Amino acid sequence: MKLIPRLIHVKFIKRYKRFFADVALNKKKITVHCPNSGSMLGLLNKNNDAWISKSDNPKRKLKYTLEILNDKKSNVGINTHRANRIVEEALQKKKIVELKKFSDIKREAKFSKETRFDFLLKNKNKKVFLEVKNVTLSREKGISEFPDAITTRGKKHLIHLQDAIKKGYESYLLFLIQREDINIMKIANDIDSNYYNEIIKAQKKGVRIIAYSCQVNESEITIKNKIKVEI
Repeated sequence: MKLIPRLIHVKFIKRYKRFFADVALNKKKITVHCPNSGSMLGLLNKNNDAWISKSDNPKRKLKYTLEILNDKKSNVGINTHRANRIVEEALQKKKIVELKKFSDIKREAKFSKETRFDFLLKNKNKKVFLEVKNVTLSREKGISEFPDAITTRGKKHLIHLQDAIKKGYESYLLFLIQREDINIMKIANDIDSNYYNEIIKAQKKGVRIIAYSCQVNESEITIKNKIKVEI
């Protein structure tokens, strides 16, 4: 996914009130929107290199959005709102090996009154629900983990992916790792044991779990490599 215009380089200062962050642009402190509800564990050190985008929408209170942080190991895409667009482009370009046979792609697909999945994929023979989780956490070299905070919503999605299998769909969970330095994907049992237990159950029930890393820079964020999942 091309980032047009290119992102603006800044220095990270701090994050607060969950969706706000201060950065230094040309040595001037500005407040930007932080589009990530997770803990962003390991990313929030002062003076980390960072990149922001600028909005031309005159109604926005904050003109800038935090997009990328560098944790001294890798550029990391932190904007969770971009995740589905990155995956959609990869699906269209057949970069996700497991799902390259699907050309009918629908976003925000309704499963029940209270549940939507990120994608519904179809071909002549199959219907697949795909849920995407954005991953930024890396506590060990070459290893990414999810979640970075307790996620009741994530557990609910796992339960409903299992329900979808009972109704004749195939179910996939895709960990989109917006980092460049990863070889292995794991589940952070110490952060959310309930999610860990549910994903083991989901895998046994037939939910297919896959992971891909990304190329991340100021001009583009795109899916790059298939990553081994260890659960």
